[in-house]
Amino acid sequence: MNILNRKWVILGSIVVLAVLLVAPFLVKNFRVFQMNLVIVYAIAILGLNILTGFNGQFSLGHGAFYAIGAYTAAILMDKTGMVYWATLPIAGVICLGFGWLIGFPALRLSGHYLALATFALALSIPQLLKYNHLEALTGGVQGIVLAKPDAPFSLMMFGQRLNSDRWLYIVSLIVAIIMFWVAYNLLRGRVGRALIAIRDHPIAASAMGINLTYFKSVTFGVSAAFTGVAGALGAVVVAFVAPDSFTVFLSISFLVGLVVGGLASIPGAIFGGIFIQFIPNIADEISKAAPWAIYGIFLITFMYVMPTGVMGLLRKIWEKIGHRHVDSDASEHP
Repeated sequence: MNILNRKWVILGSIVVLAVLLVAPFLVKNFRVFQMNLVIVYAIAILGLNILTGFNGQFSLGHGAFYAIGAYTAAILMDKTGMVYWATLPIAGVICLGFGWLIGFPALRLSGHYLALATFALALSIPQLLKYNHLEALTGGVQGIVLAKPDAPFSLMMFGQRLNSDRWLYIVSLIVAIIMFWVAYNLLRGRVGRALIAIRDHPIAASAMGINLTYFKSVTFGVSAAFTGVAGALGAVVVAFVAPDSFTVFLSISFLVGLVVGGLASIPGAIFGGIFIQFIPNIADEISKAAPWAIYGIFLITFMYVMPTGVMGLLRKIWEKIGHRHVDSDASEHP
């Protein structure tokens, strides 16, 4: 990247960040809440993408790691009074441990066998959260009600006050920037090349000296850690956790968001978060009688129009624009 292009990238990043910071003051409080959930889901989908998109391990159980992260934050805030932001790294570390342990038996499984094993995890976690002997800690079927943190300072912009949801939007945005930056630096280097090699040609990767056991188990742990941080942040944003909020459908939604956004694409997680947050609401507004039928039509249409996801479509458009630019330069300078 030359100096001129770097300057444009920096300038564009500053403009985008300014727009994102102003955005919550241009909409009503409920829309801000939805924007918060988009960010939370994007982080969770990013975690799943590290495992499935880059490493090729298929998971239908990431809703379980999301639940573990959410309950970790909720229990720490409710029982110990811990400040909300301090629960995020703790949730990530706990989910890292769980994911790493689950990664070991996953080494013997692949494809649909691994999917079924992780599916069992997604089914079991909500039931364990309702277990009688854990009810004093988890709140049982009633869950745990939390209080949203107040903004640390007062601010008015465009006639809108910096309330709890808008402050949490800023916090969520900062956390998302950190998580996406970590994922970008992790996946663009030697580790990312190793994960892709394991995904595409595991035998060749092993022959080149890549430790499949180490990378697969660690990848599962890192992926779970990302999703656990998302779960903890989601608990703070929603201010409530309950076992029925983390059904297996949540894991399926993450997978849908991953496919819609684009496999092995870091920015695609953002589009996946937008899809799983807003499309069900749009489908419900179109038809109260059969919202999931409308949702299915949306999903089929997306897959037909964008079989490689939103980022795949954007990449093709960018390549066509680049080819046209090269062709025009060639015609002008034969």
